[in-house]
Amino acid sequence: MNNTGIAVRRIERAPADAVKALSRFGVATIHEAMGRTGLLAPYLRPIYPGARLCGTAVTALGHPGDNWMLHVAAEMLQPGDVVVHALSSPDDHGFFGELLATSFRARGGLGLIIDAGVRDISELQAMNFPVWSKAVHAKGTIKSKVGSVNVPVTCAGGLVNPGDVIVADDDGVVVVPAAKAAEIAQASQAREDKEAATRKRLATGELGLDIYDMRGKLGEAGLVYYDVPGDVK
Repeated sequence: MNNTGIAVRRIERAPADAVKALSRFGVATIHEAMGRTGLLAPYLRPIYPGARLCGTAVTALGHPGDNWMLHVAAEMLQPGDVVVHALSSPDDHGFFGELLATSFRARGGLGLIIDAGVRDISELQAMNFPVWSKAVHAKGTIKSKVGSVNVPVTCAGGLVNPGDVIVADDDGVVVVPAAKAAEIAQASQAREDKEAATRKRLATGELGLDIYDMRGKLGEAGLVYYDVPGDVK
């Protein structure tokens, strides 16, 4: 099917309980729990420190310098959704600002992930409306080319399907496939429990070298300890 000129109203979102469970974890934990997969490119950065979100994806595919599909995406939003906007080719125009954020929020939108630029940063921060973008750029856009909404997109190097779970924080953005959301939430909890136990051991002064049984492997790799430099031959 040609993915141009399509706007899908009804999509299957990840289960709400799985989304809620995933909201308790950070991007790094979820990424590790998924076998170190799911991250979008690290150039996507939050527009202000401390921003966080976890919600279901409404996807948009637009064109350079044209933000028309963001307005169509606003129509598709339901409470708890996050818009993920991809571009047909690289661009850094300021696609999104205070007015669209106001529209998104009124429809229940939690935030925006966009492989392009945004503007009105002070206003977005005052609204506490989180955005992860490739650039901050005041350059405006037009509305003349039709793209698509709620189709699979490649955003910042990662595949995002409508309804997938998007988790974002200061570490970046991770995408959890909707069908795996509950499974990954359980794996994330297991990883968090394990890290809590390790944290207690580290806090007592125990070394990661011993907790993770690294010494033997280091020796096999060629590391030799000497008490003083003069012992080195």
